[in-house]
Amino acid sequence: MTGRYCSLAQQSVPAFAPGLTAERRGALIGGSRMWVNGTVLHYCFFDGDHDASAIPVPGTGSVRRVSWVGAKEQREVVRDCFREWGDLGIGVTFVEVGDRSEAELRIGFQLGDGSWSAVGKDALQVGVHERTMNLGWDVTVPGGRGIVLHEIGHALGMLHEHQSPFAGIHWDDEAVYAELAGPPNYWGRERTFANILSKLDPDEANGSVWDPQSIMEYPFPAGLILEPEQLRAGLHPPGTLSPADKEFALRWYPSAAAGRLPDLVPFRSVPLGLGPGEQADFVVEPPETRDFTVGTFGASDGVLVVFEERDGEARYLVGHDDGGSRHNATISARLVKGRRYYVRVRLYSAWGPGETAVMCW
Repeated sequence: MTGRYCSLAQQSVPAFAPGLTAERRGALIGGSRMWVNGTVLHYCFFDGDHDASAIPVPGTGSVRRVSWVGAKEQREVVRDCFREWGDLGIGVTFVEVGDRSEAELRIGFQLGDGSWSAVGKDALQVGVHERTMNLGWDVTVPGGRGIVLHEIGHALGMLHEHQSPFAGIHWDDEAVYAELAGPPNYWGRERTFANILSKLDPDEANGSVWDPQSIMEYPFPAGLILEPEQLRAGLHPPGTLSPADKEFALRWYPSAAAGRLPDLVPFRSVPLGLGPGEQADFVVEPPETRDFTVGTFGASDGVLVVFEERDGEARYLVGHDDGGSRHNATISARLVKGRRYYVRVRLYSAWGPGETAVMCW
């Protein structure tokens, strides 16, 4: 059975000036839709008699006017899903408001228009009397909660997991087009390509490893995927927040609570308290050999570099120029147990002393 899928408005990858480093380009692409950590996102529900629009009736060539207003039970599921994301301890908080002019996120329940959401800060480009999110299926039935969690993931800046270039999925393209052309989605080829078959830029993906359990992963019936072979029988994510979903949210939106760092099991964390133009160095001694992520939290617009100590000298291993768009610069490096590493952080700007830290996990 075909799932009830989410259809996103497509945005082209922005063009950049020649000579931009890969690290800086990645930071600009990856962070362009993310909210500033500490943002309070206000959401509201449409409730007026005139909150409606005309949509096509599949297979008839006609249109009908359908309300955006959802039932009390539908709204309560959405509230509960906002609470679930917020209960992770992320630095972005959600507050319901009654005045749509105060809301960054405006939610409708128009049946027949599918489910979709503006991605991250794209919501700010939507007119105040228009929806930034629609839930076009009954979200009170089994599986409905996963739809809402998925759309809130988009509102936080996440994209579709099956479109990750790291997924390695080889589709039966024509089978996909045929499946999505029928009920309940009624998608044309262009929409199907944009939301399923096309691949994201690596810097847009939610992570560097595909997560088939992600809330941002669609379910797929048998017969659509050719490779890998184990997915020919279908792909069936659980419809809940996966550990990688939670890590992504905490990495981009670390807790705003005073002195609290994201729950990512760091083996070294150092409060920086740096001001603009200031620099800090510290030593890391990994407890095991593997790829670790090193990152700054609460910092903006700076440089993060890891050096490896060799023969008593610090030699460059890997670095990252924040580019001015990400609020949490992160890099990955293979750190070997028993060796010493130096991490250097230089900030062009910062939120303020005591509000920045470096972690390894």
